[in-house]
Amino acid sequence: MQYQPGDLLRLLRQMGKEINMEKLILASGSPRRKELLENAGYEFEIIVSHCEENYTSVKPYDVVSELALLKARDVAAKMTEDCLVIGADTIVAVDDMILGKPADEEDAVRMIASFQGRAHQVYTGLALVRVKDGKTEEKIFYECTDVHVVPMTEVQIRDYVATGECMDAAGSYKIQGGFGKYIDRFEGDRDNIIGFPVARFEKELQAFT
Repeated sequence: MQYQPGDLLRLLRQMGKEINMEKLILASGSPRRKELLENAGYEFEIIVSHCEENYTSVKPYDVVSELALLKARDVAAKMTEDCLVIGADTIVAVDDMILGKPADEEDAVRMIASFQGRAHQVYTGLALVRVKDGKTEEKIFYECTDVHVVPMTEVQIRDYVATGECMDAAGSYKIQGGFGKYIDRFEGDRDNIIGFPVARFEKELQAFT
């Protein structure tokens, strides 16, 4: 029998094992995060945070951590039952310069050109806010993956940007899409590049008791 991702976790839950059975709330509308968590066997609800993403941090790892906490706190403040709220934020950076979602196609071309033929970093910050008996408890952490992109010609960059795939992605690309053929290698968690480091999340979740 061939097992799928998350089958073991689902089986243990069905057997009644104590694997963090508290209600999980994902404070993100990202379909990629939803898919990653579902494939890993987690049961959760989605309540999207609509808070203003204003931050005071400078370093990329501090920025994602701060934004993840803002999102988790925003949703946790609205909860009237015990639960664990998960906030997440992902950014791409080159030499500590943050690359957000592109404003237009030329902006996307500029971003991709800035890291082709070299390494850049993808950071995902995660915040866990537990709501219990009217009180909250918080935990914040982040994961970083180094991504190496092969040298690309301007034609290759513009052809990729023309697909439109990059327009809603930090750093102007999606590793799980057409840009995957330009990834030479990466050092760290691939799920983190997509937007949610599942293995690190599970480790921190079990320790957050």
